[in-house]
Amino acid sequence: MTKTSTRSKAIIVGGSLGGLFAANLLVRNDWDVEVFERVPDELAGRGAGIVTHPELFEAMAEAGIAFDDSIGVKVQSRVTFAQSGAILSERELPQTLTAWGKMYHVLRAALPNVHYHAGGSVVSVQDGPDQATVTLSDGSVVHADLVIAADGFKSAIREQFLPDVKLQYAGYVAWRGLVDEASLSAETREALFEKFAFCLPPREQILGYPVAGQGNSTTPGERRYNFVWYRATSEDIQLPNLLTDESGKRWVGGIPPTLIREEVLADMEDAALTLLAPQFGEVVTKAAQPLFQPIFDLEVPQMAFGRVALLGDAAFVARPHCGMGVTKAASDAMELVKALNARTDVQEALADYSRVRTQVGAAIVQHARHLGAYMQAQLKNDVDREMAERYRTPDAVMRETAVPARF
Repeated sequence: MTKTSTRSKAIIVGGSLGGLFAANLLVRNDWDVEVFERVPDELAGRGAGIVTHPELFEAMAEAGIAFDDSIGVKVQSRVTFAQSGAILSERELPQTLTAWGKMYHVLRAALPNVHYHAGGSVVSVQDGPDQATVTLSDGSVVHADLVIAADGFKSAIREQFLPDVKLQYAGYVAWRGLVDEASLSAETREALFEKFAFCLPPREQILGYPVAGQGNSTTPGERRYNFVWYRATSEDIQLPNLLTDESGKRWVGGIPPTLIREEVLADMEDAALTLLAPQFGEVVTKAAQPLFQPIFDLEVPQMAFGRVALLGDAAFVARPHCGMGVTKAASDAMELVKALNARTDVQEALADYSRVRTQVGAAIVQHARHLGAYMQAQLKNDVDREMAERYRTPDAVMRETAVPARF
């Protein structure tokens, strides 16, 4: 294979996990890389759990990023609890669970500081026959052979190139939170830690698993427990209410956790104690800063526009049931570098990348829709809800949720 000429220049818009995977891989393949992240501070304080897949570790190895068992917490099995707290079903399924902050720390530490510009806000991207042009909010202009849009599910660059492609609300939200292992009762720690756990009360679904704690510690006693709780939420009434803060401002797409109204949090906690297994009820009510995310999905018809490429959630937004978000971005980055190494022409390489990853992205979105069909049915009629209930057994949910898959 003929590698793209040494020291070709790439600009990556977005310094989160997808952007960092792309940056590390390109630097390792002799590219001059600049990452522009609009947030002025380090992103490592963000908290969320991440399910790992083999492709994620493959991308880290390709980027030359060293990691060991401390990358996450290993579990050996899955368990589903009844609302009473009794065990309904168990199955063996070894897996490694990590935290967003841990993964960010590993990827960011591997990238020399000279490549990363915090507080670098990109206002426009223009494709060109010989170079692409990026304009920053301070008025400065940067030229590059390649621009990668890794600016997330609300991607402004995707909006610029595909203005008719819109996020589609799925009919439910996901409440998320982290709770310190040490703050939980001994009974709850015994029931939940070392396992990937589920509870499936009528019209609801919650799952949880252990992740690294403060300081990215994976030492027992210092870990945290991550939960994701799916709740049906109507788009016309319930969602606008959740997205309205104390001042009366209604946020679009998501509300900062610190601005969620106290009454909304109180209602959520009451529901947790009423509907969920007591183990999960304790986890939810002890979470320090719970937040919720409206669930969307989105598909794009292409991922390349001349010298501009979409990557990760900037291209395809899949519901989180398949646990593929970070792995999808990492796999996009690997395929992009593979295409660049196989072609001397950047535009031809990006066209190849788009052909391959558009098919994969569409398959992941469809798979995630299948896994989320039960939750989506909750706002439909009784017949649809009854039909969905038939296919939501504990064994089926444990078998299909957040497992490795090839697309």
